[in-house]
Amino acid sequence: MGAACASRGCGGVAWAVRGRGRWRARGRSASTSPASALSASARARPHPPPPPLLLLLLLAWAAAPRPAAAVDQRFAMEPQDQTAIVGSRVTLPCRVVNKTGALQWTKDDFGLGTHRNLSGFERYRMIGSDEEGDFSLEIYPVMLDDDARYQCQVGPGQAGEPGIRSKFATLTVLVPPEPPRIVQGDFLVTTEDREIELECVSLAGKPAAEITWIDGLGNVMTEGLDEIVEALPDGRRFTSKSILKLTPKKEHHNTTFTCQAQNTADRTYRSARLRLEVKYAPKVTLTITSGRMTEGAEVRLACRADANPLDLTYRWFINDELMAGDFTTEFIIPNISRRYHDAIVKCEVHNPVGKSEESETLDISYGPRFKTRPKSVQADQGTTVTLTCDVDGNPPPDILWIHEDTGKVVGTSVNLTMDVDKRTAGRYYCKAGVQGFHEIGAEATIMLKGKPTISSALVQFGIPGDNVRLECLAFSVPKPDHVVWTFKGNEVDASDKDYTILEDPLPEGIKSTLVIRESRDQHFGSYNCSVTNPYGSDTVEILLKAQKTFPLLLILVCVIGGVILIIAIAMIIILCQRREKKPQDCRDAEKQCKESDRSSNISDLKMELRTGSSVSNVHCELEYGPDSETGSESVVTRVGMPLAGPVAMPVNGGENIYRYSTEFTEPIFPPKDGQNNNGYVPYVDYSRDFNPPPPTTLGIESSRESLTMPNIDPRYSAAYGNPYLRNSSTSLPAPHATHNTHVSHAVGTPAPPPYTPATRNGAVPQVARLPHSPTTQYIVPNSQPTTVKRGTLATHV
Repeated sequence: MGAACASRGCGGVAWAVRGRGRWRARGRSASTSPASALSASARARPHPPPPPLLLLLLLAWAAAPRPAAAVDQRFAMEPQDQTAIVGSRVTLPCRVVNKTGALQWTKDDFGLGTHRNLSGFERYRMIGSDEEGDFSLEIYPVMLDDDARYQCQVGPGQAGEPGIRSKFATLTVLVPPEPPRIVQGDFLVTTEDREIELECVSLAGKPAAEITWIDGLGNVMTEGLDEIVEALPDGRRFTSKSILKLTPKKEHHNTTFTCQAQNTADRTYRSARLRLEVKYAPKVTLTITSGRMTEGAEVRLACRADANPLDLTYRWFINDELMAGDFTTEFIIPNISRRYHDAIVKCEVHNPVGKSEESETLDISYGPRFKTRPKSVQADQGTTVTLTCDVDGNPPPDILWIHEDTGKVVGTSVNLTMDVDKRTAGRYYCKAGVQGFHEIGAEATIMLKGKPTISSALVQFGIPGDNVRLECLAFSVPKPDHVVWTFKGNEVDASDKDYTILEDPLPEGIKSTLVIRESRDQHFGSYNCSVTNPYGSDTVEILLKAQKTFPLLLILVCVIGGVILIIAIAMIIILCQRREKKPQDCRDAEKQCKESDRSSNISDLKMELRTGSSVSNVHCELEYGPDSETGSESVVTRVGMPLAGPVAMPVNGGENIYRYSTEFTEPIFPPKDGQNNNGYVPYVDYSRDFNPPPPTTLGIESSRESLTMPNIDPRYSAAYGNPYLRNSSTSLPAPHATHNTHVSHAVGTPAPPPYTPATRNGAVPQVARLPHSPTTQYIVPNSQPTTVKRGTLATHV
């Protein structure tokens, strides 16, 4: 019985081993007791009651003694599928509990060995410890050959424990692709609108590389791509190709296209770049640079072209007509006119790639101009008429219709439609204007048809013997059929040699003129003018009167005489004005002389003598008569006064007596100490130091007698006009013998001052001559010492 048990037990382990994984559970159940197996079987499904003999056998087997049950080996951790990159480190875990058999790893069902160092496989080893039951497989560095299926196996134990195997674990090895490469290189020259292909290749990637194209603007390109993947001979790595089909545009010029490649082994993009040069036809931009275009102004257009290459040729067209001239980037139209309005200006630019063009429509601003002027119309009452005022202008003109009779605006469009009656008939004015330009206007008349109306003068005049014209002006709408002239009841015949009838059509009627050749008295009288049209007639009587005329010669004589008279009057007036002006100037000069003599301001006199004054051409002559020493010679100064001499003083209501300036005594002022003026006396207000002489008690006779006093030398009179001579110490000879003769002259002929030269020490004394003096004038120094007036202005002698 024991041998049998042993035999059954051994057979169960071997089966379990044969069954291995598939029968692992059943192998473990073989180690359990038969009773347990039986009870499990019984619970699994019902059975018919066993026969008594079988029941007895089972009881006997259960009661029989048997050996102790064996402990099974099992995996605490099994390897799992993993992915590793070439060059990395990978570990396949394997932990066994109750290990009693030998353990080894298999690679694609090839055993690697049972020792931990796995001799023969330098990059492989089993890590861990036997105590922990850790037999994990470590691979470093991972190579592409490591891409395989791995399994951890444990052999049967010494006590008959069955061997066990783990599930397969697949190790996938990833290989980064090689850097991508663009087949066309890193630079490509192409032409716009010609399709090209760019090919990017990435080699030896596992898995196959993913290729992405990026344009020069950073946008990912998704259109026009063809992807090709090819396996390498090893069957594990792949080559990826991406072909980009592109139609280059101007925007692609000088841009860089990038090819990026990556796979799961390396998420870092590897890239290749290509710079694209695109040759393209000119891209033209046409602009008007002169601003608003007004008729008569200069228009400038600028043509800018962007092209590659820049070998450009320009041509300009107006309405497809080639313009002559060496125009390149700018086109000039001087003095532009309205005929260029809406004209199309085109700029055409060529380069070796092709040509391009751009056009601009001219918008010329110009003033209004009539295309169709309004025309007058004739209409019956109650009808409707239309007046047209067609005006060209840019911007479109503003049109106003104004009724002349009422002054009201009756329309603002090109056409004016009116119902004709007496109220609406009349003249209408069309006014058109464009902002910035002068307005224009024209008129038209709505004429109401009716019988004629004569508006000529009822009395007309003619000169006998001359040709006489009688006018008959008639307003008639429609035009009159005929005009008849009658004289003394007889119709005037146009064929008569004495008469001629002229008819001038007018817009609103007719003017008939009756011409009488070489009129005589019998031609003057009453004439009848009759005008007739389809609506009626009108007659007016015109009286022709003879007109008296003056002879032509008489008219010419009167006109010429009038002209001569006017010229003579004008010349007389001019001469009188000149004669009146001269005495006035002389009187002004004399007044100035007197005022100067009163003030004794010799500086004014000296200034006039040196520089000349505004009255230098005015000469006031003081005649002394033929008995004077100087004869008829006059003493004339530029200021109109003598340097010395008697002063006329009126007495007794008009009689003049003459007195000398030396009759007036003056206070003596000592000169200022230490003053050196180089011959000039500085100007001060001397009037404050001047004391007038005391009033004399002598009468007029005494004054006359004083003129003959022998102790008064008339030469002192010069001291009054020249203060420099007042302090002169020069001694003069005795008065001339003729002095008394001068004094004895009558009042009406005063004696002039003595200018007779005297000798000193037998020689003629030197006297100073006034500069710029028109006559012989001298300043003679006084023979006796005199005082200097304080503050006067002296001349430089």
